[in-house]
Amino acid sequence: MLYITLRHYEYIVAVADAKSLTQAATALNVSQPSLSVAITRVEQHLKAPLFARGKGATIRLTPYGHTIAEQARQVLALATRIERKQETAPKFVLGCFEDIAPWHLAPRLAGLKSAFPTVDFEGRDGRFSDLARDLAEGKVDIAISYDIGFPDSFHRQNIETVHPVAFLSTCHPLAKMPEVELQDLIPYPVILFREYLSEVFMLDLFARLKLSPTISQKVSSLEMMRSLAAHDAGIGISYARPPNETSYDGQPLVTVPIVTPQAGTELKLIWSDLRQGDPAFDDILAFLT
Repeated sequence: MLYITLRHYEYIVAVADAKSLTQAATALNVSQPSLSVAITRVEQHLKAPLFARGKGATIRLTPYGHTIAEQARQVLALATRIERKQETAPKFVLGCFEDIAPWHLAPRLAGLKSAFPTVDFEGRDGRFSDLARDLAEGKVDIAISYDIGFPDSFHRQNIETVHPVAFLSTCHPLAKMPEVELQDLIPYPVILFREYLSEVFMLDLFARLKLSPTISQKVSSLEMMRSLAAHDAGIGISYARPPNETSYDGQPLVTVPIVTPQAGTELKLIWSDLRQGDPAFDDILAFLT
């Protein structure tokens, strides 16, 4: 149990501001002897003086006292914010898987702000593990994501079914195909995402189809995948499809749909089963569906 209470911190700050035990006691509505005893006990507990008591009523902070007084202000400010949060509507944070955030996060935030003008919205993108942690810790209210790496206890609601695409160089043998199956990619090297959960998801998909791909590269970003594919370093496989056919370095590339039925996956709204409900949550959830 902590010895120094919030009331003690209030005493320290009040004396520091008033530079007088008598004036601080009046402001705090306590007796001057009680305040003096409380300050002395705190100093004894910390084993260092906070105030230098001179002749008369003047009292000054010691160097150590300045440090403690500043920290006490921070503690009191944090306690105040915690209490006031219960009195005001909290910010609603919409999360989104990083690779698809440019297509989903900004438009949906704009729609939410228009539909719910009294709610304060914020967007946050991240990888699967980031979103799972932030949902569990209450830093994100709802996430738009593929269902990869989230606890089974979390709630889910489907938005749409999506299929992956293949990124290829313009000279690749499959570049002229209107669509491909995953098995069509096996003779060629492929590029996968380096993130563990994404890689496991794709490798598990290939395994279920009894296919063994040759992995030429692993990347951490969608644009790195597209750039490598454009330069014929392999076939990039992603569930995110940018609307243009040019990589960041200006190289043209081709995007071909992968139509293997088993490759389809659901884009979902995901939220923690332990999230505390509020009156607006159901309406926001319905709006996002």
